Amino acid sequence: MARNGKAVICRELNKPVVVEEITVDSPKRGEVMVKLAACGVCHSDLSATNGTIALPPPLVLGHEGAGEVIEVGDGVSGLAAGDHVVASFIYMCGKCRFCASGRPVLCLEQHKALTTPLEGTSRVKDKAGKPLGIFSGCGVMAEYATLSVENVVKIDSKIPLDRAALVGCAVTTGVGAVFNTARVEPGSSVAVFGCGGVGLNVIQGAAIAGAERIIAIDTMEAKLAMAKQFGATDTLLAKPGEDVAKALKKMTGIGPDYAFECVGAGALAEAAYRAIRRGGKAVVVGVARPTETAAFKPMSMVFEEKTLQGSYFGSCVPRIDFPKMLHLYMAGRLKLDELITRRYSIDEAPQAFADLESGKNARGVIVF
Repeated sequence: MARNGKAVICRELNKPVVVEEITVDSPKRGEVMVKLAACGVCHSDLSATNGTIALPPPLVLGHEGAGEVIEVGDGVSGLAAGDHVVASFIYMCGKCRFCASGRPVLCLEQHKALTTPLEGTSRVKDKAGKPLGIFSGCGVMAEYATLSVENVVKIDSKIPLDRAALVGCAVTTGVGAVFNTARVEPGSSVAVFGCGGVGLNVIQGAAIAGAERIIAIDTMEAKLAMAKQFGATDTLLAKPGEDVAKALKKMTGIGPDYAFECVGAGALAEAAYRAIRRGGKAVVVGVARPTETAAFKPMSMVFEEKTLQGSYFGSCVPRIDFPKMLHLYMAGRLKLDELITRRYSIDEAPQAFADLESGKNARGVIVF
């Protein structure tokens, strides 16, 4: 049956988010309805409110959520009412060349589930009965959400859902960039540009992978202090006009083996590439505005055999990587409790977004 509940909505670009009552329809074939327990406040949600990620408003935000299945549509197998799940904003068709080769983040059918479930019509309406879009096929910054089964991953019910929600984006994006994209080797040196939610997870991923030296770079002392808690061995406070690539080479002698850009800035992508040693790898993780550009010298790529690579959602396979991350958490190796700087009620969502934009939080989480 349809459910009424609160949701966080982007009504206009470059305006504060609003909290409204919505109606969520029952699942159709191949879908489930989830009662959300928690949703992380991610920079990607902020990017949807300012046009960096171009999804048209009005839009129910949220893609980093976890909760309990309360209703199952026709044709659904492997999920039942009472199961705990984490939302995945990556839709996996399972048939295209990328899905078949284990790279679902590059699925050719991604565009089919951007603002609706896979079937293509809205399951969410506002109080006036007008349909609303949902962020990346999820829209889980809400008390209830109806999702395609391809956008949910079942998890162990023993794991606290406010912690589990974080693997839906920040943790998997950061740790996955280390494990899956860069394949950081034990004993290596790593530089991380930006120590927000994703950057901190790159840092702890590098620590788990056995990196010997992990250099955290940020413009805020408070974020560098957090970076040390997550495994950074060194910190570098970036000052206006400073050549960070040159500073990193001075710190390491020849440059780090790996550098991760976690902000979404062309200038930092350039700095990451310039900083790495011969044969090193620079990985761009942050989502930049469409107008951002970066430049590098192709000659250096040839003569120094450097690699510049992108990483989308940690190059992950959600049904494999989500449980893997949560097993690391249960084993005491992955820090999830420490990531949550503050919990908010849904009515405090505008404050949660303001705190995200100001850089106060490692991760803010809305709990329902």
